[in-house]
Amino acid sequence: MPAEYRPAIGTPVSHLDTPCLVVDLDAFEHNLNIIADTYRDSVCKMRQHTKNIKSPALAHKQIRAGGTLNGVCTAKVSEAEVMVQGGVHDILIPNNVVTREKIARLCALAKEGDMKVCVDNTENVRTISDVAEEWGVKIGVLIEVDTSMGRGGIRNVAQGVEIAKLASKLPGVAFKGVMSHQSVQGKPDRETRVIEAHKWIKKVMVVKDAIEAEGIPVEMVSSGETFCYDICTEIPGVTEVEGGTYALMSTGFSYMTEFKIAGKVMGTIVSTPRPGVAIGDVGVHAMAGPSGMVPTVDGLPVVTVESIHDDHIVLKTDGKTQLVIGDKFMLLPAHQDMLVNRWDQFIAFRNGKVEEVWDIPGRGCFH
Repeated sequence: MPAEYRPAIGTPVSHLDTPCLVVDLDAFEHNLNIIADTYRDSVCKMRQHTKNIKSPALAHKQIRAGGTLNGVCTAKVSEAEVMVQGGVHDILIPNNVVTREKIARLCALAKEGDMKVCVDNTENVRTISDVAEEWGVKIGVLIEVDTSMGRGGIRNVAQGVEIAKLASKLPGVAFKGVMSHQSVQGKPDRETRVIEAHKWIKKVMVVKDAIEAEGIPVEMVSSGETFCYDICTEIPGVTEVEGGTYALMSTGFSYMTEFKIAGKVMGTIVSTPRPGVAIGDVGVHAMAGPSGMVPTVDGLPVVTVESIHDDHIVLKTDGKTQLVIGDKFMLLPAHQDMLVNRWDQFIAFRNGKVEEVWDIPGRGCFH
């Protein structure tokens, strides 16, 4: 789709040029309201991870809906820059930022907002301190605790205490607390979700308690994600949840039946080469997603995805359902993060008509 394509407000969804990324506003607002209700009377709040939305417009909608902090998580400094430019000024980067160049960019943002970043080693803390001193700002730091991901994060409690002691003394940094991220495999029931959430977050709490035992206050415990959004409110000490998927949802989280899939990709049938088979104009370039995560056709349970190629999808029917050239169809993504990164805009609709168009300035922020 040409970058200049931008449908007018009021355009019928059936008239949209395809492929296009659409958002069902009723479903999106339903998801935000669940979060608002869950966290309304809770000390724990949601901190939306923008890797799933990449748009300040959607971040502001989530913040206004309630149950959230006035800020977000961003995966990278470049995405943080987009959010600050879009008016979101409380940002946590739940990853390591280690080069002086990127730390300087973080410090520039700290002149406009409250910037926080995660660390897992003392050398990184010292570098952040040095650069922040040069810029005359303070950067908040949280200690990342490796729980179930096996990537960044401290591997033992002593590391956490050492980093906290250093961060609480150095200029240019403000020690804020601890952070972790977890994931759960498959389609767990609530009991499994409860067990997994408590198991992993307990590791974070052990680090928190050890730091506090040294007389160092822990202001923030940032942990959890969509799979345990409703469980973290029951775990004393968790101050915020780093949820991302809940906003637009995906079939990979179909076990979270309280949420609705709001982000979808719309396509058009362009060929019917043989009975029971139809070709659509949506391919990997439009969908993206980890290997093996295939989209589902919305509202047509008898239509399955036989294969997906660069710019086309092969749909197979039961032989009775007729797909005709020119027919529109919706695909439900199995994964949102990579999908959203493919697009310049969301086309938001309600009652079959375009109601809003939101730019996605955070897409492609690899640096």
